[in-house]
Amino acid sequence: MFIRHEKSVKEFMQYYPIVSTIVIIHIALWLTINVLNLPFAVEFYRFGVGSNYGIMQGEYWRLITPIFLHGDLMHMLFNSFSLVLFGPALEQMLGKVKFPIAYLGAGIIGNIGTYFLASPLYLHVGASGAIFGLFGMYVYMVALRKDLIDAQSAQVVTIIFVIGLVMTFLRSNINIYAHIFGFIGGFALAPLVLKNVRSYSPWRNVRRYRDPGDESEIKFDPNRWNKKRRIPFQIRGNVIWIILVILIAFGLLSRIGLF
Repeated sequence: MFIRHEKSVKEFMQYYPIVSTIVIIHIALWLTINVLNLPFAVEFYRFGVGSNYGIMQGEYWRLITPIFLHGDLMHMLFNSFSLVLFGPALEQMLGKVKFPIAYLGAGIIGNIGTYFLASPLYLHVGASGAIFGLFGMYVYMVALRKDLIDAQSAQVVTIIFVIGLVMTFLRSNINIYAHIFGFIGGFALAPLVLKNVRSYSPWRNVRRYRDPGDESEIKFDPNRWNKKRRIPFQIRGNVIWIILVILIAFGLLSRIGLF
């Protein structure tokens, strides 16, 4: 479930558009806020950061917006990598409607737990509550829906969850409440969103996105030598990733005064 079979970023985005969109939002917000310091983005960060005091004043959107914001580069990369690793299987299983509902639902439950248990002046950002919600859904499968997860994936989930739980209490600057209540939220939502779903299969993606005219056989193209491929396949397949890397590099260079 957690081994990637996609040949390019483009193919990954075709198979898992929700996960891809969330990761792009992470990168775009980090780039515009932390690197480029664009005024509208900095204002959005101030407007969207998780603030228990703000929620007390009726700013309930702060239960959602912190899920997409991050404190620094490593924070953003770690959460985005975790989502790319553990999100695709659930996106395929739940679909494009239930998956974002479950993901955001777990994140919101984590932020609600933070609101009730943390200090009124507590500030927080990050997708880790929603990420732990995904772990909650997987742990539910391991415990109660073994028909949806293979033994090897169950071992991976168990080990990584235990490590993540231990690190939650050992590392500083961690929103413990979001992690714990995000996991509880994911576990609680699991029986609802996993109802009538099929287990993950990488081959389902291949069949889904195969060209309808493809008869799964090799066909001879007499004009194949006359076709000029202007852009190599490896570059075309990863063009979005390349653009993002260029933007990030430009932002870093501008930050240190080279542009």
